[in-house]
Amino acid sequence: MKWGMSFSCLALGASLGFLAANPALADDSGAMNTPDSVERSAFGTLPDGRRVDLYRIVNGNGVEMEVTNYGGIITSLKTPDAQGRLDDIVLGFGSLDGYLSDAYRQSNPYFGALIGRYGNRIAGGTFELNGKTYDLAKNDGPNHLHGGDKGFNRVLWNATPFENDSGSGLMLTYTSADGEEGYPGKLDVEVTYTLTDNNELAIDYKATTTRATPVNLTQHSYFNLGGEGSGDILDHQVMINADEFTPINETLIPTGEIKSVKGTPFDFTKATAIGERINDDNQQLVRARGYDHNFVIDRASATDDTLVLAARVSDPESGRVMEVATTEPGIQFYSGNFLDGTLTGKGGNAYGHRSGLALETQHYPDSPNQADFPSTILKPGDTYQSRTVYTFSTE
Repeated sequence: MKWGMSFSCLALGASLGFLAANPALADDSGAMNTPDSVERSAFGTLPDGRRVDLYRIVNGNGVEMEVTNYGGIITSLKTPDAQGRLDDIVLGFGSLDGYLSDAYRQSNPYFGALIGRYGNRIAGGTFELNGKTYDLAKNDGPNHLHGGDKGFNRVLWNATPFENDSGSGLMLTYTSADGEEGYPGKLDVEVTYTLTDNNELAIDYKATTTRATPVNLTQHSYFNLGGEGSGDILDHQVMINADEFTPINETLIPTGEIKSVKGTPFDFTKATAIGERINDDNQQLVRARGYDHNFVIDRASATDDTLVLAARVSDPESGRVMEVATTEPGIQFYSGNFLDGTLTGKGGNAYGHRSGLALETQHYPDSPNQADFPSTILKPGDTYQSRTVYTFSTE
């Protein structure tokens, strides 16, 4: 199935000329002002005493998003259902304590967080680059996952709220030191969340490095279109614009094969309920306890910087629809297989098995060790750029 649908590009907003393009954000002293469409409040304090903020962003339709500069976490996202009722559709906590608790760190589901330097898994926690072997944390069995013990999901980002012609949002910046979590090169990272009046959440990623290094940034929100805490997502209908996926081994690392989805439980080229085949006697599903696989987006003749539709999710009960468009070559569909009810969310409900799904736009897992996969190596003088747009509607 060939989609090739392109989406209108929004202004990046996060650029070297950001303040010049948004003069209302700076007063005469150069201090940053918060625009009327963004509300800033205290979210908590880190163990070292640093203050963590929460930013509430509302568009012209009443769609509301809350983001904290700790981990770039989207803590809340309220969108209307078919009757106009607003519900929070992402899993998370109402205070910083939830994200710092021992229970959360032990299960570490990465609710709503920015992921880096490398989203997804790297086999054996190691890779070779330019003749040198780099050792990374093995924080997922024998493998490296989502940037390591202290990935971008656990750092305090610098945050700048903004408002421009595209909408309102937050620009987050962070400098990852040379050698941080074992990665080479000082990496300057800039991520911009923009909430538009078209009910789009646009996420723009940008990075530069002083040494060649793998980079694969993504966003790890868990969605439940019926509302967080409302139950499982097995009735959600999912379409993934992918004729192929990357099968995994016993430790969830891609085998290197790119396999057709035809005739398998991974064929989502037509909208299918998540629960329809998730418990099939299929080796790939058994290994991951459900869906936790990278799908090869059908980009057809699209250029690398063109947004194409990657996935569409709908909830028959609420009527909510979410479309995901991206410039990335892959998307990880995760069906919340490791949620087990031990974590209680902001609504007071335990997050049980498969109570949320993630759609992480990305390059393929373990690309630094897979020569046939698209490269994730960023070199000095080049700029990493990626864009993903989540669009919310009803039917």
